[in-house]
Amino acid sequence: MLRERLVAGRWIDRPLSVSQKDLEIRRWFSEEVLPHEAALRGYLYKLTLPSDLDDLVQETYRRLLQARERGPIRHARGLMFATARNAARDLVRRRAAAKTLSIAEIDDSCVFDDAPGIAETVSRRQESELLSAAIAELPPRCREILLLRKFENFSHREIAQRLGIAEHTVEAQLTKALHRCEEFFIRHGALPPG
Repeated sequence: MLRERLVAGRWIDRPLSVSQKDLEIRRWFSEEVLPHEAALRGYLYKLTLPSDLDDLVQETYRRLLQARERGPIRHARGLMFATARNAARDLVRRRAAAKTLSIAEIDDSCVFDDAPGIAETVSRRQESELLSAAIAELPPRCREILLLRKFENFSHREIAQRLGIAEHTVEAQLTKALHRCEEFFIRHGALPPG
């Protein structure tokens, strides 16, 4: 962080003292980040387990402060939510990696036939048909975005570029599609109400 001062009629950049820099970061954090904590917690609540909420909030703050040390942040709120989403994804990836076993660790007694039985096959087919019906009821734009994101694994940015719309529109339409599918499942008894 630099602070300008006038020397011999010219503005010269000089480093802020540590205490001034700390004060500036504290001011920025309390004015630009902390007012959005409730919204951040609500957002993370939808992405993760309640037991992980506090850790993810702290990790988000840590990453934001790291980014702030590298330079000014224009849109702290937007960066905060993107950072929180990435922190939640990282947590899921770490947990998935922790659950994997190498082939050498697998005991021969653990090997079993995991082919689905008749009941499971019928149940999967019914679930698939119900999902297809829910997707078919979506408005065309919602349906297209949902299919690109969930079945073709496109990123929000890739979808936005492909359809010529803003990323925010992709997120809004995807949220709308997921809520409509959930309502469809509730109406058809596949999910409990509420």
